[in-house]
Amino acid sequence: MNLPVNATFRILTLGSALACTTGAIAASPTTSVTIYSSAQPGSLNASMFRSGGEWGSVPGYAVVRQEREVGTTKGRSIVRIDDVAANIDPTTVSFESLSDPNGTRVIEQSFEFDLTSTRKLLEKYLDREVSVEQIRGNTVETVTGLLQSARDGIVIKQPDGSLRTLTNYAGVRLASLPGGLISKPTLVWDLASDRTATQRVRVSYQTTGITWWTDYNVTLNDEQGCKLDLGAWVTIVNQAGTTFDSAKLKLVAGEVQRAEMPRPTARGAVAEQMVMSEPKVAGFAEKSFFEYRLYTLGRPTTIANNATKQIELFPAARDVSCEKRLVYAGQGNVGFYGGLVTERNVGGGNKKVDAFLRFKNAETNRLGIPLPAGKIRVSKLDSADQSLEFIGEDLIDHTPKNETIQLRLGSAFDVVGERRQVDYRIDTKAKWIEEEIEVRVRNQKSEPVTVLVRETMMRWSNWSVSQKSTDFKKLDAQTIEFPVKIAKEGEAVVRYTVRYSW
Repeated sequence: MNLPVNATFRILTLGSALACTTGAIAASPTTSVTIYSSAQPGSLNASMFRSGGEWGSVPGYAVVRQEREVGTTKGRSIVRIDDVAANIDPTTVSFESLSDPNGTRVIEQSFEFDLTSTRKLLEKYLDREVSVEQIRGNTVETVTGLLQSARDGIVIKQPDGSLRTLTNYAGVRLASLPGGLISKPTLVWDLASDRTATQRVRVSYQTTGITWWTDYNVTLNDEQGCKLDLGAWVTIVNQAGTTFDSAKLKLVAGEVQRAEMPRPTARGAVAEQMVMSEPKVAGFAEKSFFEYRLYTLGRPTTIANNATKQIELFPAARDVSCEKRLVYAGQGNVGFYGGLVTERNVGGGNKKVDAFLRFKNAETNRLGIPLPAGKIRVSKLDSADQSLEFIGEDLIDHTPKNETIQLRLGSAFDVVGERRQVDYRIDTKAKWIEEEIEVRVRNQKSEPVTVLVRETMMRWSNWSVSQKSTDFKKLDAQTIEFPVKIAKEGEAVVRYTVRYSW
C-alpha cells in the first residue's frame, strides 16, 4: 500500500537504527568509473530514460572502483558502505586493504538490499502501536492504536477494543525503524584484522544500469568543393542507483566479451596515446587498450543518478575534405540470393537516387582519430539567414583511423531514375540466362551532376557483361557501378547485357 501523495512520513529513531556501523567512513572516497556500452549504434535515445525506465533497460554496465578510509578493530569487525549502486552485481565485489594487505582479510561479504519503503514499514508494524494523522478542516486529528492492516487503507485497533478504518490520511508516525530494513543498498564486510586502525581500502564492483554512446555533429559546406566540420559528444545515461561524485571517468569502445558470471576487469598495459583536447580544460585522451580503444577524461566529473550527461569527446575537426555522391540502385535492396534465380521479373521499381557523404578519417584530412560507434547528424548552413538546417543522419560502427566513412543522408529531390528489363532469354538445357537492362537517370537541377548507377548481378554467381553502353567498375563479386555525367535538365541512359551460366 502506498501513502497518498500529500502524506507526510516520520521516523523518530532512524539515526540510532543505523548506528551499528563499525567501520565508519573517515574521508570522502575517490571514485573511478569505467563504462562499457552494449547498445547498437543509434538504437538509444536519451528521452527514453527521462522517466527512469525499467531495470535492465539500459544496455551497458560499468566497473566502479573506490578508494576510501574505514575504521577497523583488532580481531573481527564489520564494515558497511551504503553509497553503492543499487544495480550492483554482488558476485563481482572485491575488497582490498591498501594500508595493511597482509594483516587484513575478508571473512564474509554480503550485499543488503531490503530497502525501506512505506509498505514494508507498515507491514513490519502489524500489531504494534502507530499514530495516524488526519486533516479535519484546519486541524489535524491523531488516531493512535495497534496497526491491524495496511492494505486498502489502514485499520487501527483502539484502546477500547474498537476498530477504526482510515482510507484518507496525511501521515503516519512510527516509534522506530524496524530491524532488517535499510535506507540504501549496502555492502557489508566481516573483516579480520591484526590491529585497530584507520585503513585505506579499495572496493570495486560491476553495476548495470549505465551506458554511453557517441553523438557526432557535422556541418557541411559544399558551395565551393566539399568541406565539413566534425564534432563529437559522449552521452552518458546513469540509472545505476547512485551518483558518482567527482569520479575519474573512462569509456571503453569495442566488442568486449562478457561471461555469464562476470568478474571485475583487470588492469592492462597501455600503448600509444593521443591527447584530443586543449590542456587548459582537460578532455578525453584516447589510447589502444588490448583490442579496444580506451577514452580517459582528464578531469573529475560527477555522474548524477537518473540523469543524462554529455561531455565533448574531442574538439571539432575543421575543414575536413569530403565527397558528395549520388547513387541510383534501381533494383532496390535486392542482393545475390545464393541460388539460381530464373524468374523473369525480379527486383526493380526503385526510382529514388540516394545522396551520400564520404570522408576519410585520416590525419592528412585533419582527423585520424579512432571514432566510437554512434550517430552522425549532418546540417548545412542556409546562406539566406545564416541558420543551420538539418539535412540527414546515419550510423557508423567503431571506425579506426585511416578508414573511409560513408553516410547516407536521404534521397535526391531533383534527380530520379528508372530501370527496366529490355529483353530476357533463358535456355535451361544449355544452362544460361541472358538479360538486357536499360537504366535512365534524369537530372532536373539547374547544374550538371554525376550519378553512380549501381547494379547487382543477383541471378547466379557466374556472370559476364557481354555488351555495355558505357564502362563500369566492378565493386565486388556481384556488384558493378556505371558512373554517368548528366547535364542540367538532362538525361543519361545506361544499357548493358549480362549473361549467366551454370
